[in-house]
Amino acid sequence: MSTETQFDSALYLNPISHDTPPKLTRPPSDLLRRLPPSSTSANLTRLCTLAPHLTEDLLSSVDQPLEVRRCKKTGRDYLLCDYNRDGDSWRSPWSNEFEPPIDDEEGGVKPSERVRGLEIRMGEGVDVYRELYYEGGVSSVYFWDLDDGFAGVILLKKATPNGKSEGGWDSIHVFEAIDRARTAHYKLTSTVILHLGTSNESLGEMDLSGNMTRQVESDMAVEADNSHIINIGRLVEDMELKMRNLLPEEVYFGKAKDVVGDLRSIARLTEANKEKATHQEMINSMKR
Repeated sequence: MSTETQFDSALYLNPISHDTPPKLTRPPSDLLRRLPPSSTSANLTRLCTLAPHLTEDLLSSVDQPLEVRRCKKTGRDYLLCDYNRDGDSWRSPWSNEFEPPIDDEEGGVKPSERVRGLEIRMGEGVDVYRELYYEGGVSSVYFWDLDDGFAGVILLKKATPNGKSEGGWDSIHVFEAIDRARTAHYKLTSTVILHLGTSNESLGEMDLSGNMTRQVESDMAVEADNSHIINIGRLVEDMELKMRNLLPEEVYFGKAKDVVGDLRSIARLTEANKEKATHQEMINSMKR
């Protein structure tokens, strides 16, 4: 049994005085969703500068293109995100150590031995998946413990070399696995960030960017720990395939259709305005 949902969220900063910090009235993705995804990191930095008290919330809730870092111990590349960050240090999935090192007894928050074993096996599987579907790029897997199970994130990144034409694909799959008797309940939230750009004399500069978020929940049978690897892998593969097929239609062609519709209406404007008024009346009556 599985359920799939689609959701969007919005952020607004209330008008403020010089002595009053801005008040966050809605989740923070909508403001950045209305700006080019290729500039999310820069805009996020600017927003944190304007509202420093929101920095932690923004960094933990806004998806941005993934950054690549090389593990000093193993020499392998890994991806940075909020889930492997502890302060100003990031944990490498290959060495299970933070870079730069954290000065405390535990050396930062790390998964338990069982969950770390699952993390390693899932990382090996995702590495094979990346080669099959992406033919390159970088992948990383991070797990952490929950009271009644475990959770994790699967990251995939592929970028073309910088030049006249460039592009980038970032996949962020966050999941929870809640253990039950011979089954587990999985909740997967997936975000894909896609960026395409080109520049030439005849066309000029073009930047086509977009992102999409989907969520699915499912109960699946579990016989041993290896079953989690199979179940989560299947959910991620199916979700990526669906989003791959939906991205061109909903993000690009769908957005272009909305813009054209705003420029030139198919029906008469008087009829369209009448429909909007009727729709608004229905909404107002439901609120009473």
